[in-house]
Amino acid sequence: MSTEALPSRPAIEGESRSRVSLTPAAAGLLSKLTELHGRLMFHQSGGCCDGSSPMCYPEGEFRTGDSDILLGTFTLPELSDDVAQLDFWMSREQFELWKHTAITVDVVDGRGSGFSVESPEGKRFLIRSEILPA
Repeated sequence: MSTEALPSRPAIEGESRSRVSLTPAAAGLLSKLTELHGRLMFHQSGGCCDGSSPMCYPEGEFRTGDSDILLGTFTLPELSDDVAQLDFWMSREQFELWKHTAITVDVVDGRGSGFSVESPEGKRFLIRSEILPA
């Protein structure tokens, strides 16, 4: 697998650059998890407890609404078209705080939230961020 981050397809109207990407390790784990659970999605709430970690759910298991914004969509390599798409959502309130930030989803050893699908794998997703260039 490449050592280069996998960018998302921008979803915010008027944006042409990706603001969310996956490390190769995160993309690899997501491919494995997709084979187990079907199409997946991320939601970043910024709330208490595990809210500062991106939560990964089978698509449709977490309902998004007007209080959420779609930041980007990934196409996971080597998966069939029906499951290869993965959306990254963030609460609008959190986005207002992070709107100047580029986000990279990474994975590390350890146990995250019991609600996120990577938890039984002994892994947890986390966010690495940097300020977007002007």
